[in-house]
Amino acid sequence: MKKAKHLIILILFFSFISCKTDEKTKEQKINRVFEGYHVYLDEIIKSKRGVFRGLNLNSSPDSLKITEKTVPVEKSPGNLFFEYKIDSLTNYSINYTFNKDSLEEINVQINCKDVELTSYLFCDLKDYYANKLPNPTEDQGSIVYNCFEGQRKPFVVSLSDNSSPSRGVINMYIYKDK
Repeated sequence: MKKAKHLIILILFFSFISCKTDEKTKEQKINRVFEGYHVYLDEIIKSKRGVFRGLNLNSSPDSLKITEKTVPVEKSPGNLFFEYKIDSLTNYSINYTFNKDSLEEINVQINCKDVELTSYLFCDLKDYYANKLPNPTEDQGSIVYNCFEGQRKPFVVSLSDNSSPSRGVINMYIYKDK
């Protein structure tokens, strides 16, 4: 009889613990920024505002402090260079170029050891920018999105997949259209 009571108490105890664990995993669910796209776009692009990471061209270097919460790997007059690692297979770098405290260019390079994942990310980036900046064109192997909307100065987003059979490389170049 005592063994039965102990067994019932143990079963109730483990049932209680397993319920608590389920609540914790539910709490850890992260709200996605880019539903329908690969989760890495949440990490790389970060925000739907602006052209990239909540920034627009002509932004000040101070606006980068809000966007980039880390110290640049390299810093020189007119350039800030950041490197990020997403996982053991994927990393990316961002180079911001300024002219007189105004953001002129953004260069992004995404590197991945999984070529299939790289292809998937490239397609998602193409779709995201096609929805944001319609009517892309193809120019020398790059997908080019031109923005001439409203009062903003025109800018260009250029995407290219420079992957090899063994390594994935995506380049994105955002610059003012002159």
